Amino acid sequence: MTAQPDFGFAFDNSYARDLEGFYVDWQGEAAPSPEVICLNLALAEELGLDGAALTGDEGAQILCGAVAPTGAHPLAMAYAGHQFGGFSPQLGDGRALLLGEVIDTQGRRRDIHLKGSGRTPFSRGGDGKAVLGPVLREYLMGEAMYALGIPTTRALAATATGQSVMRDGGPQPGAVLARVADSHLRVGSFQFFAARGEVARTRQLLDYSIARHDPELAGRPDAALQFLRIVIKRQAGLVARWMGVGFIHGVMNTDNTSISGETIDYGPCAFMDQYDPATVFSSIDRQGRYAYGNQPAIARWNLARLAETLLPFLSEDEEEAIRLATAEIDGFVAEYDSAWLAVMRAKLGLMVAQEGDAELAAAFLTAMEGQGADFTNSFRALSDVLRGNDRALADQFTDPQVALDWQDRWLARLGSGPEDTGRVAALDAANPIYIPRNHLVEAALQAAAKGDMQPFETLHSVLAAPFTARAGLVEYAQPAPDSFGSYRTFCGT
Repeated sequence: MTAQPDFGFAFDNSYARDLEGFYVDWQGEAAPSPEVICLNLALAEELGLDGAALTGDEGAQILCGAVAPTGAHPLAMAYAGHQFGGFSPQLGDGRALLLGEVIDTQGRRRDIHLKGSGRTPFSRGGDGKAVLGPVLREYLMGEAMYALGIPTTRALAATATGQSVMRDGGPQPGAVLARVADSHLRVGSFQFFAARGEVARTRQLLDYSIARHDPELAGRPDAALQFLRIVIKRQAGLVARWMGVGFIHGVMNTDNTSISGETIDYGPCAFMDQYDPATVFSSIDRQGRYAYGNQPAIARWNLARLAETLLPFLSEDEEEAIRLATAEIDGFVAEYDSAWLAVMRAKLGLMVAQEGDAELAAAFLTAMEGQGADFTNSFRALSDVLRGNDRALADQFTDPQVALDWQDRWLARLGSGPEDTGRVAALDAANPIYIPRNHLVEAALQAAAKGDMQPFETLHSVLAAPFTARAGLVEYAQPAPDSFGSYRTFCGT
């Protein structure tokens, strides 16, 4: 067998080394004719990888999971999870593999994870495969979120397998996503062993998570409590940022709630056009559990499930442990409100905090509701108002007077005129003009399924600089036309 090229992987697989029994060693399935169709060269460089080598035949074999590069330790991770409120004691990587952990050029530890690489012992009857559309959706969404400054897993590559995969509607082209994260530890990782009453295993995972993400807590008598507090803070900040861009995750199960505070698993996700807190896009969220406006409360609920797994480590006295955990979970509301207000102050150009800012922000959302106002464009219009276009916001509303009434209140709060260019620049830096508009995403994915990657590549390029207006891109800043109709997204499984 010929030696592999040196792709540049600097593996140091602490999860495999330190958490034996938390996974199953596994190898991805062979692919008939794998081909790398998208490679994130900037991210590859950040990871210290040879992007040119990865685009070749041997690189494609690695990125689809068929061949493990030197130093990798491919495995399927074990975890449980609450899915739409119902507990599944065993989920795990049913169609994915942790290829390994690399130390990047900045000394950071990063997971490389393959999604769609075939059946594993956790597949529960599924085929373990992914198809091109959902893979490209996750690639696009993750990179768009990264450009928006929101913590997220990132796409390293999308690799076509050359194999057809059966889904509703018939065969579809198979593909594998290679994604990168600070880790793939989830609330569900803790639930897996806690639900089995394996306290020592849960403690082992806690110690590993602290060593990996919060090493300053190691050895502290209150390490478990502080860890819970930090994870709560991360998730509160993450969801506040989602809310600030109109992002709807769509499947906020506990197995999709990361310990690192990154957005993970872009399944039936989407961005709102018209503002409505009840917006749901997911075809499987029939009760609206994960609607836009419910996301903060769901995050708190998921974190309560994490707290339950940590009770044995908070205090030897069960009642005291419950009291401590409850206080931390109750503290989520203040953490979220603070994070949300910080996001909203930036989006409204409120550069010096004042009492009443939260009410002003809430009043803007209330004004938009029922007015057909595009969420992204309404916020972006604020800088145009300060540039002298008094109607920029009003033009977004069915009843312009509703917008003008709030605008008067906002301008009074600012206490400055159109000449305040510093505030205008700050508004432009806080409010994107380009987001992954649903109709554009769908058009790009449909073209890709027919072999035309140009719309995807163009959209990806636009989304890489979401705050900078550019000539010739007006269509990328517009909501879906009425002809697009109601929109539903799917998990891809």
